[in-house]
Amino acid sequence: MTDPRRQLPSIDALLAGPGVAALLAEHPRALVVKAARAAVDAARLSGGAAPAEGWDAAVRAAVVRLAEPSLAPVINATGVVLHTNLGRAPLAAAAIAAITRVAVGYAALEYDLGRGTRGSRHAHCRDLLVELTRASDALVVNNAAGALLLALSALARGGEAVVSRGELVEIGGSFRIPDIMARSGAKLIEVGTTNRTHPQDYDRALTAGSRVLLKVHRSNFQVTGFTADVAVVELAEMAHARGIACVYDLGSGLLMNLAEWGLSGEPTVPEAVAAGADLVVFSGDKLLGGPQAGILVGTEQAIAACRADPIARAVRADKLTLAALEATLALYRDHATARREVPVLRMLTEDPESVRARAEAILKGAEMRGDAQLVQGDSEVGGGSFPGAKLQTWLVGIKHPAPDTYLAQLRSFDPPIIARVAGSRVLLDARTIFPEQLETVIAALRG
Repeated sequence: MTDPRRQLPSIDALLAGPGVAALLAEHPRALVVKAARAAVDAARLSGGAAPAEGWDAAVRAAVVRLAEPSLAPVINATGVVLHTNLGRAPLAAAAIAAITRVAVGYAALEYDLGRGTRGSRHAHCRDLLVELTRASDALVVNNAAGALLLALSALARGGEAVVSRGELVEIGGSFRIPDIMARSGAKLIEVGTTNRTHPQDYDRALTAGSRVLLKVHRSNFQVTGFTADVAVVELAEMAHARGIACVYDLGSGLLMNLAEWGLSGEPTVPEAVAAGADLVVFSGDKLLGGPQAGILVGTEQAIAACRADPIARAVRADKLTLAALEATLALYRDHATARREVPVLRMLTEDPESVRARAEAILKGAEMRGDAQLVQGDSEVGGGSFPGAKLQTWLVGIKHPAPDTYLAQLRSFDPPIIARVAGSRVLLDARTIFPEQLETVIAALRG
């Protein structure tokens, strides 16, 4: 019996067909050829049967699928404000405008307009960071892990960096602080225990080879019960008495206190700087609410050492990051403006009744009646920030016999809607659904 896969058309034969030939007039030839191969491969995997919709339609569908950008916008209905898998912080309108302004043409990235000579990209954001954090100097790189790598390379390469065993955290993507430290060329010296570290533990570990006392804020987990650690102000005093540096890996980069809205326990950057660390390292795309960036603020001497280190070039920030970060930082000159304009701050501090109004609008607009109801619940900060903190929220709970299937259906919309499941209910958290997205969500639920 002849294998039906032998009867599959050649790629050239498909390209010669009138339907596919029309595609060649609309799309690059390489894309259409790739789509034709994909259609034939799919038929081969199914045993050799021709597509039920016909070859022209199969190739056209493959073209549409392959032409679609892999990085697509989504609607975050999970209630996790800083959702790492969904890109963490959505940008403020001012940051988006700043990116657009410098992306459409050339920009004075490393050009001093006043002198008409080469400038430095490190000048961008520097003055704003100094103003907002009250540090002496500042430097921006491409992410926080890169910032820590740079700090340890500049200040501890060939020497020892002393850190509490309870602060050797693992961050996203299975990357661990000890691994980053090792790549910097610094030798890791662990002190204390998982739950308790005392000043004398650091003191006993100091040698002639010690270069840095490192404090890592446990921003993505909590240690409770029988615990003890050493405050950064004490570590800084100890380091400076020995003529070495103190580095504080703060993590999330909170610029304003959110205790008024029930979020406490996360140190702010100005507080960290005031504690006396030579360098404070934090992220731009977490609680700060800007683009992905690693930010270092601290003493002029420590920042100068970082700028001069070769790793600084390997982890430097690009013009789009610097533009977005500068625009975001400018909003913090007035905290009320920052709360209103920075999406992360707006979501974290939003009144639950305002969230409820959005959830009710979705429920009413979708007209799902008995299949859905308003549910009170909790949102999360996410992004390794405020571990354990819960934000009172309101959700639309939809009963479904196959919740995972319904989740997949929501993900198939344009834009995809990312929700979560609890028991037999699919939950859409209104806290992370923007007001301008309501009609889109309602239309998807109706469909």
